[in-house]
Amino acid sequence: MSAKQEAANVKIRTIITGATGMVGEGVLHECLLNPTVEEVLAINRKPCGIVHPKLTEIIHENFFALSDLGERLAGYNACFFCLGVSSAGMKEETYYRLTHDLTLHAAELLAQWNPDMVFCYVTAAGTDRTEQGRSMWARVKGKTENDLLKLPFRKTYFIRPAFIRPTPGSKRTHKYYYAIGWLYPLLRPLFPQYMISLPEIGQAMIELVNKDYPGDILESCDIAAIVQKIN
Repeated sequence: MSAKQEAANVKIRTIITGATGMVGEGVLHECLLNPTVEEVLAINRKPCGIVHPKLTEIIHENFFALSDLGERLAGYNACFFCLGVSSAGMKEETYYRLTHDLTLHAAELLAQWNPDMVFCYVTAAGTDRTEQGRSMWARVKGKTENDLLKLPFRKTYFIRPAFIRPTPGSKRTHKYYYAIGWLYPLLRPLFPQYMISLPEIGQAMIELVNKDYPGDILESCDIAAIVQKIN
């Protein structure tokens, strides 16, 4: 067997953050369904309410003190970082701390414990890597992406969805998505660069751990293309 084939057969042991949010819950759901994923460590501020043989959950309220977890963060080859906050009504200083600083604190620790890790960060369409644009959230997200690229992970990917169709039966779906979700089948063929389903996001992230993708930014149409190849 070639080295490339062996890499494709590596079982995934992943850390997931944000599993009590809409995206994190959907990604966790796909991980628990996928036989390639053998172990999931969910780090949450509150219980996610899911029990599964693959799943270990750590309740840890202060994400700025993840170093307290020590070696419990070691031994993983993937991280699906789905933790995030809305910038609505938030001052830039606060948003920067909860988006950039918190993410980098976690990522730096994970890179120390798991240098062979693939790090997938859920960001958003419109993120501004120039860090010079007028949109505050886009500048902060862009700065976060730029600084994550400096860390010594095996590979870092940035998932940039716009409108997400939630996983059926999800408990964490925002009311906004339910209100306009009926438009999804109509809008996706017209705007494929903006429309994606949450199961597709989870499936693509799993695939990225063992399959190299050219570049590090994945818009909705890129995610859909990866999943189409799987199926």
